[in-house]
Amino acid sequence: MKILFDFFPILLFFVAYKVYDFKVATVVAMVAALVQVGAYWLKYRRVENIYLISLVLIVVLGGATLLLDNELIFKWKPTVVNWLFAVAFLGSQFIGKKTVVERLMGANIQLDPFVWTRLNLSWVAFFTAIGIANLYVAYHFETDIWVDFKLFGMLGLTVLFVIAQGFYLSRHIKPEPVEIGKDER
Repeated sequence: MKILFDFFPILLFFVAYKVYDFKVATVVAMVAALVQVGAYWLKYRRVENIYLISLVLIVVLGGATLLLDNELIFKWKPTVVNWLFAVAFLGSQFIGKKTVVERLMGANIQLDPFVWTRLNLSWVAFFTAIGIANLYVAYHFETDIWVDFKLFGMLGLTVLFVIAQGFYLSRHIKPEPVEIGKDER
């Protein structure tokens, strides 16, 4: 259910584009992002930074797209978000005691410090590459293809990357020590 909530603006943008056009889809994405942030705030009385960043980018880039009648402006949004992630993950290598990946996953798995570093840097590379891929598609292909890539291509690449990460992690996860209780002796 959370994945549907996270992709709510993207899914509505996709449907609105396929049914209407880019301008309508842009407005729909802007409204959907506002609804997403409002719904999250009503449920939790706080808003996660990713939703706020996405909302600001959708509203600013979407507004500029509509005002200047230039689809390319809005097409930069996925790149900006991914590159912001890349900067945050890279910054965590130098700021704080744990990388972003370790903060997100460290409570669930035990890894050597070098593995956390590699994992975090692989996300930096992924976010950078997916941002570049978005720009390549935005500048070299028709809007129809970019819209499909935005939903299916970027999501598919992310799923493949997560699967690859799973294989990498499976080789490095430290088994948790098994304690023998008094009753098991």
